[in-house]
Amino acid sequence: MLEINRRALAAGSAALALAATLMPGVAPAQDKKTLRFVQAGNLTILDPIFTTAYVTRDHGYMIYDTLFSSDENNVAKPQMVDKYEVSADKKLWTFTLRDGLEWHDGKPVTGEDCVASIKRWAARDAMGQKMMEFVAEMKAVNDKTFTIALKEPYGLVIDSLGKPSSNVPFMMPKRIADTDPFKAIDSQIGSGPFIYINAESKPGEKHVYVKNPKYKPRAEPASGLAGGKVAKVDRVEFVEMPDPTQQVNALIAGEIDMIENVPHDLIPLLKKDRNVQTVNWNPLGQQFILRFNHLTKPFDNLKIRQAAMYAMRQEDFLKATVGEPEFYKVCSAAFVCGTPNGVEIQGDLLKKPDFEKSKALLKEAGYDGTPVVLMQSTTLPVLTNMAPVTKALLEQGGFKVDMQSMDWQTVVSRRARKDPADKGGWSAFHTYAIAVDILNPISANWMVADPAKAWFGWPNDPAMEKLRDAYSRETDPAKSKALALAVQNRAVDQAQYAWLGMWFGPGAARASITGWLKAPVVVHWNIEKK
Repeated sequence: MLEINRRALAAGSAALALAATLMPGVAPAQDKKTLRFVQAGNLTILDPIFTTAYVTRDHGYMIYDTLFSSDENNVAKPQMVDKYEVSADKKLWTFTLRDGLEWHDGKPVTGEDCVASIKRWAARDAMGQKMMEFVAEMKAVNDKTFTIALKEPYGLVIDSLGKPSSNVPFMMPKRIADTDPFKAIDSQIGSGPFIYINAESKPGEKHVYVKNPKYKPRAEPASGLAGGKVAKVDRVEFVEMPDPTQQVNALIAGEIDMIENVPHDLIPLLKKDRNVQTVNWNPLGQQFILRFNHLTKPFDNLKIRQAAMYAMRQEDFLKATVGEPEFYKVCSAAFVCGTPNGVEIQGDLLKKPDFEKSKALLKEAGYDGTPVVLMQSTTLPVLTNMAPVTKALLEQGGFKVDMQSMDWQTVVSRRARKDPADKGGWSAFHTYAIAVDILNPISANWMVADPAKAWFGWPNDPAMEKLRDAYSRETDPAKSKALALAVQNRAVDQAQYAWLGMWFGPGAARASITGWLKAPVVVHWNIEKK
């Protein structure tokens, strides 16, 4: 009998009974009912509220569901919610769940579960934190209904509850959602279209999911992350294969079905094989960033952070990591070029380095040569070459740099430490965000500047928080855009972090795969193997 989790499915659960009969062991990729997928990184943390890591977010979409989901036009649509109402004064929101929602252990989803889940998510997420500043009370009215009472009207309620990427407000049973948000949960009970099979999953090798036979999808066609989540395969395996060349060879050989991201230099190889296809599943793309640690030397000093900003040149990073110009874009807009808030910085900052200005600022700051402890990820191909470029640019700007190489999961663990850089902490590291995560000052985690709520790096800037608060209250689009620009300008002035250009990269799949949805996240419902 398959064991779903230590606390998992209750004895006699119909879902567990069916899961126990489904293809034990490793299934070949040629099996039409088993989908084998390679993520962009290994999955070790399974709590999508505890971490913003995208691999964990993707795991969350397999087993959890959301109240609202964004469609292919990035418009939030009801998902678990059947209907909602807003009072005339815009201060009371009432949500009614749709019929047939059930946890993997057979218990019904309730309003109490949703209230607890929203609270846990909001404790960790930038949009959730901002929304809760406006919330007077959340409570369950009955088993299928809950309300959110606001102190004053807030225009981002639905956008917040339908946030598509990290952290995603996934719904969990109340007993699980009541877990301290700063402690990882040890249960994988959701209500989503797939069930996690703990007994067959082994971090470092694979994670196994089976179709949830009791999941009731919405009637609407799938669109982005919204609509009907129809699982068309019985089993999904997240295969952990860090070597990108091995991934491509395995795809060509038919040993796996899908790859999340293909290194750009290997795309021509795939295009020569008629049995595989490349899929542009995230057309809005991603943005590279360099995150500074504001708590520890040397980047606890504003002028030293500003010196680092003056040493940056986006195209150096884009050429080193992406290579082909068709797959990247130099863009100095924090909120993504080509989108409503995407206004570029005036001047050459981030586009053309000024090493003399960098050195002058270091001299003004009294820089004593404290090395920048720069964490380099070696297991995410798109990030591997970022840190060496940063090291070269910073050294030209007068810095000393100690680049330390490690796998991505070590970066994810270490970035949470607030120790001095020379005591096991860090000074800077690279990551990236999908575009939908950073379209405005509230959704962009990097912009939070209250150290009690901020993302790793912990900036402290009350003026920034006032601007973000003003943006959250504004309903006029023109004024909102002006406030977004003011937020960007403040981030530049305070050297809060560096955004280093946009990149685009397809995934790849066997030619037999159909139904891969265009969305900011790779999801596995709607996919078939012909």
